[in-house]
Amino acid sequence: MSTPYVLVLYYSRNGSVSEMARQIARGIEQAGLEARLRTVPAISTECEAVAPSIPDEGALYASLDDLKNCSALALGSPTRFGNMAAPLKYFIDGTSNLWLTGALVGKPAGVFTSTASLHGGQETTLMSMLLPLLHHGMLITGLPYSEQALLDTQGGGTPYGASHHAGPDGKRMLDQHEIALCRALGLRLAKTAILLENGRGQEA
Repeated sequence: MSTPYVLVLYYSRNGSVSEMARQIARGIEQAGLEARLRTVPAISTECEAVAPSIPDEGALYASLDDLKNCSALALGSPTRFGNMAAPLKYFIDGTSNLWLTGALVGKPAGVFTSTASLHGGQETTLMSMLLPLLHHGMLITGLPYSEQALLDTQGGGTPYGASHHAGPDGKRMLDQHEIALCRALGLRLAKTAILLENGRGQEA
């Protein structure tokens, strides 16, 4: 049997979402689970454009098996007009076989995003990512208001998932509250996965 892991699956254009993914991974590892960081290739309107099978830098590209075999999922994207970015949606749109077999039913999932403006669609982007996860039967873990950073933040942070305000030039770094909420989301996902796994073990 493979070692349990939480899949941190994301698309990042300017680096903010990938940094959030790394902070979420730290929260996952704090709970004692492996964090498996994976990304998706950009898509092009040019039919002949083909991405290399292994990216030049950063996380490896995700496979359906990465998703199928995870114990929990953190899904992240920058905001595109209040929606998830097309490369991530393209990947999710290709998960029909996992839906048909119920491979993700009952697994915990959470979402995260980065936006250029403070009110630039953080919450609708998070909701757009939650919709397919609900169709897959996943158990949504948001961020409760027991997380003090959710009350104190002056940047990103929502009960629907972790978020970050990158600024108009996309260069604003994650602040202490945004980092705390990313780590809290990772920790919450991992702890929930462990509890569910232990419960299944007792049933068996």
